Amino acid sequence: MTAGNGRAAAPGDDTGGRTAAGAATGQPVAGGVAGRGGASDTVAAVVRQWHAVRPDIDTGPMEIIGRVNRCAALLQQAEDAPLRRAGLTRPEFDVLGTLRRTGHELTPGEIARETFSSGAAVTKRLKQLTERGLVERRGDDRDRRVAHLRLTEAGRDLVDSVLPEQLLYETAVLSGLDDREQSELAALLGELLVQLEGRLGAPRG
Repeated sequence: MTAGNGRAAAPGDDTGGRTAAGAATGQPVAGGVAGRGGASDTVAAVVRQWHAVRPDIDTGPMEIIGRVNRCAALLQQAEDAPLRRAGLTRPEFDVLGTLRRTGHELTPGEIARETFSSGAAVTKRLKQLTERGLVERRGDDRDRRVAHLRLTEAGRDLVDSVLPEQLLYETAVLSGLDDREQSELAALLGELLVQLEGRLGAPRG
C-alpha cells in the first residue's frame, strides 16, 4: 500500500504522531481508530510501518481506502454461503437479481450497466445461466443482433428462494455493528460512492 495522495504533513499536523497509545480508549492510533477492545487491524499495522520509514507523509487516505479494499477482499473470500449452496457466484446472482427486480426483459448491454460489469463478462454469465435454464433469450423482431433476456420460471423461483437466505447471511456478517453504526456506515459509503461514480464513472469488471 502507498499513501493515497502523498501529501506531506504540515507543520503542527499530528497525523504522523498518532500512536498505539490511544488504542485502549478507542482514540485515533497509527492506522486510525482502534476497534472495540482496542483491537488493531491489519491496515493499522501497515500504516505504523509507513510512519516508521516515512513520517513525513499523511496516511489518512490509506486508512480509509485500505480498509475498504481489505473488507471487500475478505467478503469475497468468504464466499456467500447461500449462493454457493445454490451453485451461483455473486456476479451470476447479480444478473438474476437484476432481471427479477426490474421485472422486464433487458438486453445484455442494459444488464452490463445495471451490474457495473463489462459486456464480455455479462455475455459469459448469461451463457452459463441460459445453459442452466435460469435465463431465456429472445431475438429482436427488427434487429437480429439484439437479444432480449428474461428469467425463466426456474430462474425466478431460484432468486425468490435464495434472496431471503442471502440477506440473513449478510445480516450475520454485519452483526458486529449495531443498527446506528450500520446506518451511519451505509450513509457514508453512499456519499463516497456518489462522488466516485460522478468523478470516475461506474466500475466495470
